[in-house]
Amino acid sequence: MLNTTAWNRLRYTLYAPVYDAVADRAFRRARRRSLDAVDWAPGQRVLIVGAGTGLDLPYLPRAIELHAGDLCPAMVERFRVRADGLGFDFSVREMDAERLDYPEGHFDVVVMHLILAVMPNPECGLGEAHRVLADDGQLCVMDKFQPDEHRAGWVRRTVNLVTTAIATDITRQAGPLLSNAGFIVERDEAVMMGTLFRALLARKSRAPDR
Repeated sequence: MLNTTAWNRLRYTLYAPVYDAVADRAFRRARRRSLDAVDWAPGQRVLIVGAGTGLDLPYLPRAIELHAGDLCPAMVERFRVRADGLGFDFSVREMDAERLDYPEGHFDVVVMHLILAVMPNPECGLGEAHRVLADDGQLCVMDKFQPDEHRAGWVRRTVNLVTTAIATDITRQAGPLLSNAGFIVERDEAVMMGTLFRALLARKSRAPDR
């Protein structure tokens, strides 16, 4: 299956010039609903993982210390321009979501929008989110997921061979992923295309499974 870190870096470099035209309007409402569920407070230290071009930024409070990372340098540069324009106190850099360069318990909020269905090893990404999140921190997730009640059927798994290569995995299950990473889901809401796209708010419950 063509889903590697190197391939993701290449394809999102190619997508970067047109990414906003495709993804901005389509996901505005879902992004807003997901971020509205967070218990925001002034001065919080916030990390956006897989930050892309910064399409989450309009829906974040300004009185936070914002950090962001993305695998693709072209996305990082577009994020920087957007965050500057919106007046954020921020730091952004090229970074692999599966190997975050931050200390344990560093963040009050970690945002993972439209990345868990893309990264090669979402378990690693969630393990890293768990590591860098404070004990009382919040994980904000929005993505496309297979229902938790049953695994994907053969038709969906077959289609997934194509969608994974060009865009995203459509067979991953939010509940098991978050639970195995040591999170407890406090809110789970369908936000787009019926129940395909879900916004989840979670907190740490224990050490992740290894």
